[in-house]
Amino acid sequence: MKSRFPAQAVLFALAAAAPFAAAQMGPRPPAPPARAAQPLPVPKERAVVTHASVTIAGRTIPYTATAGTLLLYNSKHQATASMFYIAYIKDGVTDPATRPITFAYNGGPGYASALVDVGGFGPRRLVWPAPGDTAAYQPPYRLENNEYSILDKADLVFIDAVGTGYSRIVGRGTPKMFYGFNEDAASFAQFIQRYLKRFHRWNSPKFLLGESYGTTRNAILSDDLISQGVYLNGVIMCSTVLDFATLNFTPGNDLPYIAYLPSYAAVAWYHHMLHPRPATVEAAAQAAEHFASGRYLDALFAGSALPAAQKSQIADRLAQLTGIPASLWLKADLRISLSLFRRRVMGTEGPMTGRYDGRFTVPELQPLLPVPGRGGVGASDSAITGALTAAFDNYLSQTLDYHSSRVYTQVSGTVFRFWDWTFHPPLGELGGGVGTQTSRNVAPALARAMNNDPGMQVMFNNGYYDMATPFFATNYTIDHMPMAPGRRAGIREYYYPVGHMLYVNPAALPALQKNVEAFIAGAAPHAQ
Repeated sequence: MKSRFPAQAVLFALAAAAPFAAAQMGPRPPAPPARAAQPLPVPKERAVVTHASVTIAGRTIPYTATAGTLLLYNSKHQATASMFYIAYIKDGVTDPATRPITFAYNGGPGYASALVDVGGFGPRRLVWPAPGDTAAYQPPYRLENNEYSILDKADLVFIDAVGTGYSRIVGRGTPKMFYGFNEDAASFAQFIQRYLKRFHRWNSPKFLLGESYGTTRNAILSDDLISQGVYLNGVIMCSTVLDFATLNFTPGNDLPYIAYLPSYAAVAWYHHMLHPRPATVEAAAQAAEHFASGRYLDALFAGSALPAAQKSQIADRLAQLTGIPASLWLKADLRISLSLFRRRVMGTEGPMTGRYDGRFTVPELQPLLPVPGRGGVGASDSAITGALTAAFDNYLSQTLDYHSSRVYTQVSGTVFRFWDWTFHPPLGELGGGVGTQTSRNVAPALARAMNNDPGMQVMFNNGYYDMATPFFATNYTIDHMPMAPGRRAGIREYYYPVGHMLYVNPAALPALQKNVEAFIAGAAPHAQ
């Protein structure tokens, strides 16, 4: 497949210095205070079992749900963490080797995995509020049979990262053991191997499913597992971020402006801000992709050497693609950041769009300030956070019968604040000495995993209205992965009319389920 980006686009990636999310938080805070030498209490492992069924495509599938914990250990076999999980296992399977198993999780860093469970892939599904339906933001909330669950094709194990959900540091554990690129992946690798051993699933076809930062984890984790002899049938990416340079709007890094332009066009199309308006969101996005990887890329690459007349032409075309006036594009030197786009795509008097899902909107708190107010959680967060928190906590205690005196941590600011964003890429030694190069691009780890596990397939799923991890950034990253010849054929890409959380729009669920199940069937052809 021919690359969608000219070679000079690669140069843009060199300018990024920090992940987008980390850049928004400012300088990294000092390390948390050292813990006393006395180890923390070590709880016993738990396993609470319940039984239920789900109806998918008119067929009733009985399953066993296990909500429980597994301990992690250091090299001295001293407990360091207790990781919480929820497993849904189809009943009546006589040979586990014929049944695929998928390990799933969310991202953040610092997010629990409830979203990918009751959000869209588990057997019970939260009925999400639709854009503009503010009455549905309020309780009570409803879980229903999830006819779009993938449980009919694979068993599911949802895992909470340490510091989220009910997963926590215990015994001899410290934050530095878990809050970082490599440390996080190592904890998941140990958990998965302990789960496979405990429940006799070593010979089952194995899949990883990650959302958002969970896709970052997928890249490193797949490389870690394969290096330890745990081969994978497939890796499923939902709302992908592998190269943080594609998201980081910092001076001198023009790559995000290229990567975000098709998402800008898609969101503007959704809100009827394009005149004339293309017939479909796909058409709007494709027109922006063509311009972004051609004339727009050349214009940004030219910098201050770009002639004034050509600059004006570029601004006019950007206005047609995004609905943002050409005058504002010129004032911004052809570089409109995400925060500015979200405030201006609906006009100077309009509301802000969501970052996670551009279909949602919310009024600005301080519309006259040069930057938006920080007091709100965002349009898409406002729409789903209350429903997720209440519905999932109720589900844990009332349906899964799992009770705890601790509060289930959906989002951990502590994990995010103290995250170590340093990553040593597999090919870092090419830059001048083994171990001297660091990066925030984990795509080389995924490429090495694909090289070392030739049968492993990779699936990318992205939403057109996702402005947290834009789909064109995923395209760019895939096209620039250092893959062995021929391995590009092992990658599948799919796009949906939704934002970051692919399952929030019910209209996208049939296609999402169909594509994921087809991917699992193709990567595990002998499974049942």
